[in-house]
Amino acid sequence: MAKVLALDIGGRRTGMAETDPLGMMAFPLKTVDTGSLMAVLEEYVAAEGTQTIVIGKPAIATDSTEIIDLWAAKIHKRWPLMEIVFVDEDFTSKEASQMLIMGGMKKSKRKEKGTLDKVAASLILERYLAMH
Repeated sequence: MAKVLALDIGGRRTGMAETDPLGMMAFPLKTVDTGSLMAVLEEYVAAEGTQTIVIGKPAIATDSTEIIDLWAAKIHKRWPLMEIVFVDEDFTSKEASQMLIMGGMKKSKRKEKGTLDKVAASLILERYLAMH
């Protein structure tokens, strides 16, 4: 079974998370510069044979909705047979922040760009897995 990939797309950075090979658990993967997202996806999809990409999207339209829709369209154009699933991303960044605090991560480490984004992506992926 191919891994499922989740994206928390932002204007500057995109958090990425993936499932284990059996598609049962979500793991933070990395955070990339959104400008280089397509190149990173090319490499990842080729290596993992991914067939499903889960994208976090707010339930109510926000400033980020347009960016998310543009990236979803780019991904669909490049991989027309790829399943793209939108999952409500509301409060995932806040939940991720709380998880890092509860996990004992130092404030300086939590403030590093990208730490929060990949954890938020894993929460988006967990929401998807709970639905399937």
